[in-house]
Amino acid sequence: MTDHSQGGPTVEHPARKDGSPATQEEHLVREVERIAVAIGRMFPGLCEVVLHDLRRPDSSIRAIENNLSGRQVGDSATELGLRRVSDPGHPSVVQNYSNRFPDGRPAKSTSIGIKNADGRYIAALCLNLDVSTLSPLALTLANLVATDVERSGGTLETLRDRTGRELRSAIDAFAAQHSSTPRSLNRDQKRELVRHLHREGFFETRSSAQLIADRLGVSRATVYNYTK
Repeated sequence: MTDHSQGGPTVEHPARKDGSPATQEEHLVREVERIAVAIGRMFPGLCEVVLHDLRRPDSSIRAIENNLSGRQVGDSATELGLRRVSDPGHPSVVQNYSNRFPDGRPAKSTSIGIKNADGRYIAALCLNLDVSTLSPLALTLANLVATDVERSGGTLETLRDRTGRELRSAIDAFAAQHSSTPRSLNRDQKRELVRHLHREGFFETRSSAQLIADRLGVSRATVYNYTK
């Protein structure tokens, strides 16, 4: 609302009515500020959370939790914020992009633009994750779950019971892939199947060789010969 006072300049009163656009914008920014504080306090010392009030780009920082960048409330908007101010069509979410704190620490950032009812950016919620503290942890976890077998490319065992049902299912599946039945497979196919079953550990059960032989219509000695 505009106040035309006699002899005085034109003065803007954007928040005079509770239902005015300026008041609605302020309410929205305050709600986002609560979210910023909550997120920051959930990740203390790890993720910097900054709320920019893009209605005041020269002093846009309205709240900052976990201050990792050294910026202060009242500091100006970043390049990304200025682009949003000048271009309402700029992407509302810019996610997981590489960034860096002033002291050189690497960061992973996400910026979320907040628009008013008219489609104009009025705020931005920015998250800057300090990945320098996570990299050693990621390496430690990778080493923790790694095994010597994984490094060598081999498999020592499979933690499951090699039951007769599973073995018959594997044989039937192989035959089906060749549009055949187990007994109708040719010699080379049977050899390929037996070697596959051997690699998969099916021969660890004493009765497996005989079951395979019966399924393929060959002798037990032939089955063992196919494994060579």
